[in-house]
Amino acid sequence: MQGKATLAPNAPEHIHVGIDVCKDWLDVFLHPVGRCLRLSNDSLGLKRLKRELATFHVVRVVMEATGKYHRLAMRNLHDSGFCVAVTNPARARYFANALGILAKTDAIDARILALFSEVMDPRATIPCSRNLEELQELARARQGAVADKTALQNQLGEAITGFLRLELKRRIGTMDTHIARLEAEIVRRIQLDPVMARRVEILDSIPGVAEITACAVAIGMAEMGTCTNKEIALLVGLAPVACDSGDKSGKRHIKGGRGHVRTALYMAAVSAITWNPDLKIFYDRLIAKGKLKKVALTAVMRKLVTLANTLITENRIWTPIAP
Repeated sequence: MQGKATLAPNAPEHIHVGIDVCKDWLDVFLHPVGRCLRLSNDSLGLKRLKRELATFHVVRVVMEATGKYHRLAMRNLHDSGFCVAVTNPARARYFANALGILAKTDAIDARILALFSEVMDPRATIPCSRNLEELQELARARQGAVADKTALQNQLGEAITGFLRLELKRRIGTMDTHIARLEAEIVRRIQLDPVMARRVEILDSIPGVAEITACAVAIGMAEMGTCTNKEIALLVGLAPVACDSGDKSGKRHIKGGRGHVRTALYMAAVSAITWNPDLKIFYDRLIAKGKLKKVALTAVMRKLVTLANTLITENRIWTPIAP
């Protein structure tokens, strides 16, 4: 397994590895051996790490999602045959609090992740393709550019100085060009990928979903087609979460999930309640029952994402009458 050498005479049967990742370093903890390592976060450090792990039976390697800093270690270890799980940093912190560990250092975090692996048995995380990784980077850049443009437009609405208004208009025009170039590059890369192109085609066929929204959802929800409708709604943060205790029955609220995908679905839902006959009837029925408009719109968003998941699972475009 993993091309490892013969096990050491007294080596434990199962080893859980926790890795705390930062820009320059990897802090590693081997449980239950109790061994700590600090290695450079590069190919040389990972080579040394794999050499250290070769004498053990590694059950799983757990690390936190850190934006981009964990990607090299994740992909390198996965390609070498290790089971790698990437977890939400908040889950690891809650786990540490449950253990009564309040201190926080890189070495302690690595130990917590190793214990997290043993107790919580997290699911392995499969690295996405290089093309999807680059598409996600472009999508985040577009999202940031749109936010910057909105801030400039808000500033323009408040400005009264003629010179400042001209400068803001010029910057908004530049931002429009920048966003358009990002969108064109995203579409170009998707068209070069048959799988992504088919997904966007399916999503774009749903009335109310524009091409750029279809691209955003396809890029941000690579799990579509492999999850149930309930799982996909929870993943995007559109599943109502119960809040009951004793005789109290609290209101259900959505929470967590992928905010950037939810934003794209919100704009699609606003369009769908006008242009999608089925969703318009669904929305009007909820309003007639006394639901708040925002609650009804959230329900439409959930309908959209579950519909998209079903269509991608069945690999077919939307039709007025389902086959």
